[in-house]
Amino acid sequence: MSTESTAPSPELDATLVEALRYGPFPRALRTAIAHRGLSLARLGAHLDRMGVHVGQSTLSYWQRGLRHPEVPRALSALRALERVLVLPPDSLVVLVGPRTRPAPDRQVVGSFVEFGAMWSGSAALLSELDVPDEATQCNGELSMLSVHDMITIDQHRSQRSSTTRMVVQANTAGPDRYIAMYHADDASSVESCVVRTAEGCRTGRIRRHVESATMVAELLFDRRLTEGERHVFCFSLHDEPARPTPGTNRTFREPSGEYLLQIAFHRKAMPARCTSYFRLRDDTEPTQSEDLVCGIGGVASAYFSRVGRGLAGIAVDWD
Repeated sequence: MSTESTAPSPELDATLVEALRYGPFPRALRTAIAHRGLSLARLGAHLDRMGVHVGQSTLSYWQRGLRHPEVPRALSALRALERVLVLPPDSLVVLVGPRTRPAPDRQVVGSFVEFGAMWSGSAALLSELDVPDEATQCNGELSMLSVHDMITIDQHRSQRSSTTRMVVQANTAGPDRYIAMYHADDASSVESCVVRTAEGCRTGRIRRHVESATMVAELLFDRRLTEGERHVFCFSLHDEPARPTPGTNRTFREPSGEYLLQIAFHRKAMPARCTSYFRLRDDTEPTQSEDLVCGIGGVASAYFSRVGRGLAGIAVDWD
């Protein structure tokens, strides 16, 4: 599943927010250093005190774009830079990312996302729901505070349903809906996918693009939110995919709050292995991963206390 939020830190000025959001990495690092008013020597000294050693020349090369930090080797240095420069977690990491490609036979993981430029056919679907062409404006009036996804796997190893509960906060007065997009494991299942709503919202318009296995759903609140108001809502998807699931993920466009992802397996279809992961993009290696244990009831749980920009998910191995 993939979700993306657009809530920059209030302490950052507009120039720095833009640099962190759109990059590239050298510009973002250069702007952050200038914003903090640190010399490279002072910055290096701060890093040294944290036990992270990055040469002054290396910092100079990075901010001028003459060299590129390599993840995961430079991951600790990038996270230390974020702390010293008082930046949101993963705001620099997401602009770098490893330069690797997935194996050719890697399965695509089904996703639930809220920004539509990720798959062909999505722009037309979003336009039918009166979403602006600029992807960053989709749900841009809402900040995501907490998300809980519960995925149910049937005896055939297929994803049967997913239930999502969200806590959002209105950045301005007026938002009264949430736009979500689902990308199915295969084109056939997107036609049969059903959206059901629970507390806090009701189903609005739904549009599908079979060729790209994409569905866009409009979830309507019961009222317009006031600025700063928090709102809890819940919805579920009921699907009939034709093949075993490789796992699921949610995509976060901006640093967000907590995220809990759980997969409940049928007692006759237990996995060989489950691994939680966070990756900067779908085509990169994970920056963090952890083997999970299916506990009582056959549930595997992955908890992310603060989510940076990227994909948080669980990969499932059946053999």
